[in-house]
Amino acid sequence: MKKILIIFVILILVILVNEKEYKISEDSIRFRVIANSNTPQDIIMKERVVSELSGLLFVDNKNINNTREKIYSNLEDIEDRIKKLFDKYNYNKTFNVIYGINSFPEKVFLGEKYPAGDYESLVIEIGESKGNNYFCILYPSLCMIDYEKHKDEKQFGFKISELLEQLF
Repeated sequence: MKKILIIFVILILVILVNEKEYKISEDSIRFRVIANSNTPQDIIMKERVVSELSGLLFVDNKNINNTREKIYSNLEDIEDRIKKLFDKYNYNKTFNVIYGINSFPEKVFLGEKYPAGDYESLVIEIGESKGNNYFCILYPSLCMIDYEKHKDEKQFGFKISELLEQLF
């Protein structure tokens, strides 16, 4: 009986953890880079764009106004960096840099579910923008740097699932 009760509690926890939906506050700014396609070349270029912009966009986002100002004041620099990157690798695709209110599909990021909707965001569309995308939140800062720092603490639901698999 005790074992059944423990399994029941674990099942409830798994459901609650995996079904948790995080409500993004109005005070957030998303970031998305959409690859041209899912070919290795296009995915690598998407990753290069993220890497090129990470030092500019992912640090020192103290508050939402500071982050907005950083984006506004660097839009031209962002475009120049991407153009130089494309030229360096002879990558003959167009791109768009869009800052404003953009539509997002539902996302799961760091174990949290983010609902679909229209959000303040910086979006970079590469070529036909039919490939996988990089996604993070610029403010509050939940991008690559924070992912590395917090990735283990967001895996609780997966740990419980593994435990259940071992029991059965």
